Amino acid sequence: MKLLFKAFTIASAFVASPVLAADWTLNPDTSHLAYGTVKIDDVGEVNSFTSLSGHVSDDGKVEIDIDLSSVETNIDIRNERMIEYVFRKAATATLTAEIDMDEVSKLEVGASTTIEVDATLSLVRTDVDFYTDMFILRLSESSVMVSTNDMVFISTEDADVSSGVDKLMELAQLPNITRTVPVTARLMFTQDS
Repeated sequence: MKLLFKAFTIASAFVASPVLAADWTLNPDTSHLAYGTVKIDDVGEVNSFTSLSGHVSDDGKVEIDIDLSSVETNIDIRNERMIEYVFRKAATATLTAEIDMDEVSKLEVGASTTIEVDATLSLVRTDVDFYTDMFILRLSESSVMVSTNDMVFISTEDADVSSGVDKLMELAQLPNITRTVPVTARLMFTQDS
């Protein structure tokens, strides 16, 4: 099933300059959100979303928007079916979290840390709460990379998209599609000036 990323997850984590607090904006060109699926027992596939946007406020509130119409399964008709049946034509999914900026604000350029994050993925009118560790690397005074430290697993049942996965199986005449989706993310943020 190719589901979502769920997500994601992710974003969570960001760094404010110890000297200058400011918001951080997601760079969509260098960020990447992917999820995996397995069908017919042993055929694994990697899918992604090509359009992300978001920010982290100086008080640690994270919001990442995932354009669901940008799902990329590498098969056009499957992209269309994902949008129609799994995402039910919803425009976006949103990942929110709140992080302790003090914990990461002291990172020097080139330094990294891992932080614990509680996040919520809002997808098709359903909220999925999840926990993950995020790896943060300070690339420069004004840029940070945030990535999942491990995979995040999202259940299609928890996300209330199992009926859409059933429809995908029917249309593609598949005996099965996994109902738990591993998600990984690399999020690049730039500090607003």
